[in-house]
Amino acid sequence: MGRPNTREDRGRSPSLWRGPSRWVQWGERGVWAVLFGCATVTVLTTIGIIGVLGVESTAFFRAGSESLGGFLFGTEIRPDADPPRFGVLPLVWGTFVIAAGSSLIALPIGLLSAIYLSEYAPRRLRAVLKPTLELLAGIPSIVYGYLAILLVTPILKVVFGTFGIPVETFNALSACIVVGIMIIPMVSSLSEDVLSSVPRALREAGYGLGATKFEVSTRIVLPAGLSGVAAAFILALSRAIGETMAVVLAAGMRPRLTLNPLTSMETMTAYIVAVMGGDASYGQPKYLSLFAVAAALFLMTLALNVLSGLVLRRYREVYQ
Repeated sequence: MGRPNTREDRGRSPSLWRGPSRWVQWGERGVWAVLFGCATVTVLTTIGIIGVLGVESTAFFRAGSESLGGFLFGTEIRPDADPPRFGVLPLVWGTFVIAAGSSLIALPIGLLSAIYLSEYAPRRLRAVLKPTLELLAGIPSIVYGYLAILLVTPILKVVFGTFGIPVETFNALSACIVVGIMIIPMVSSLSEDVLSSVPRALREAGYGLGATKFEVSTRIVLPAGLSGVAAAFILALSRAIGETMAVVLAAGMRPRLTLNPLTSMETMTAYIVAVMGGDASYGQPKYLSLFAVAAALFLMTLALNVLSGLVLRRYREVYQ
């Protein structure tokens, strides 16, 4: 009897089919080990970050320079004062202003761009516009910071100066504009991928009922991809919260609680940069405070990521 040539023959003659060779088995085990190692590295990295932030933040509060309530709800952060003050509320407010302002700019523009690319743009034009738009994500953030100083802020001074409204050289509005431009590609690209994945049958059903292209885009396609669009919004907001260099150059480093976006503000990331670049010695309360601020920032972004996952599970649409 010859060697079986088909899978059916192998099934009928198991004694003549010995399975994959030893080299193939070792190769499969090697691939499994590499993949498992990569997954383990990501988990261990996250655990390491949490561990370092937790240990150093605990050391900061044990030092007695600031209580937990004073840290979370204090309205002054003056690490060089006597006694020092480490109220994180001005930093949280500055972070919130920058994130909210940039979102007001990026989310509408990014969503409208995604709708145009997925529903209106011809295929050839889309093949050019989408990569061009995504090039904005490859520009270093420090370049956006210099753009804010050299272009955005002078324009704001001219515009508001005509009405007699003063604009500081470093201001939150300029930071909102450049950070909003930075996160537009994230909103647009992710939302466009979600909208393009909506089944064409839903569009054709809308056209069959007499709906216009705009009605199909806004009342059928957009609600169908709402979960993915909402997740893109939340991820872009997390990116805005964690931005550093552009905010440092554009908004400055003056922690304050104010509703005027034309004045300088300081975010949590800017404070971390200032402490790391200063003269704080290891173990001092000023040095340890950056870990407490980083832990608060980590919890904020973690909450947004968890919220993104909840939105995806709650509003996800499943199509056959």
